[in-house]
Amino acid sequence: MQVDFYQLGRTPLEQVISAISQRLFAEGKRLLIVAEDESLLGRLDRMLWDQGATSFLPHAPSGGSDDARQPILLSTSNDAPNLARNVLIADGQWREAALTFDRVFYLFDAATLEGARLAWKLLAGREGIERRYWAQDEQGKWVQKS
Repeated sequence: MQVDFYQLGRTPLEQVISAISQRLFAEGKRLLIVAEDESLLGRLDRMLWDQGATSFLPHAPSGGSDDARQPILLSTSNDAPNLARNVLIADGQWREAALTFDRVFYLFDAATLEGARLAWKLLAGREGIERRYWAQDEQGKWVQKS
């Protein structure tokens, strides 16, 4: 399984989540977006609706009757009723349950940097886990640093 650490800086959280969501949706993959803060999930819900007619991302907050059909599900829980094999941690709070997915997108910023460092160390040398660390260069392009 692969864990991608994305250090936020130049690009706002919502834009990074939008780009990752668009890419996975285009590849026919399902995604679970997790955060403890329901107001953050509400902002992400509105952002995914506001992508415009040509780039609408079908999604829903969890807890609805159609959760299983949603390509992108927003949740405070690590449960994936949409059978997503990809999880995006949007609030910078590492969750060990993320390791049950095939791929983890772990977004963190300056406020959650220490937690990200700890997660990086905890995952070091664990069998079957490939870690990647991404940061933006001066032009805003994502570059793999490790």
